[in-house]
Amino acid sequence: MAGKRIGVLGGTFDPIHIGHLRGALEVAEQLAFDELRLIPSARPPHRDTPRVSAQQRLDMVARAVQGVAPLRVDDRELKRERPSYSIETLESLRAELDAEDRLFLILGWDAFCGLPGWHRWEELLEHCHILVLQRPDADSEAPEALRDLLAARSVGDPQALNGASGQIAFVWQTPLAVSATQIRKALGEGRSVRFLVPDAVLAYIQANDLYRAPC
Repeated sequence: MAGKRIGVLGGTFDPIHIGHLRGALEVAEQLAFDELRLIPSARPPHRDTPRVSAQQRLDMVARAVQGVAPLRVDDRELKRERPSYSIETLESLRAELDAEDRLFLILGWDAFCGLPGWHRWEELLEHCHILVLQRPDADSEAPEALRDLLAARSVGDPQALNGASGQIAFVWQTPLAVSATQIRKALGEGRSVRFLVPDAVLAYIQANDLYRAPC
């Protein structure tokens, strides 16, 4: 029997918005995922400290994905008392899965180019395939440290990824010009962010008076 296909999308989600969700849903449909887990990071090692608490970011993601199959929230990184490392998240996920299950780590182009600075980054492909979200307007090249890896491990068609792990594919994305920074700035200035975040997330932000201070 074929194993499950599980996508993994991490981030600060400060707050989660339609760019995260639309991109996640497009990939989940294209790759026929059984699940796509959105994993909020508690203390991301490569990013500024989030503006709101880990619990509040988790609550917003949970509200955003409620009733939207196959998206779901996973809180494992918030249970750690130290920075969140993707390799440890993948190891913990892999330990829970059957051998034939496939994990797909989803990264934006900028994050992918930054991989050589990640903790134990060379081990990531032992546990998963990597899907790189590539926008039509992206024109930068991968850093030299990744070129040999791409030459050896990249597959032209994401549908052709074989086995439980070990390969890289690019997935073209519909660009949505929205960012969490833009949303926080608008909220800090008292402007509406309706239709940039799901209504359930907006209601939570308003009920908890989040992001009111300017960035």
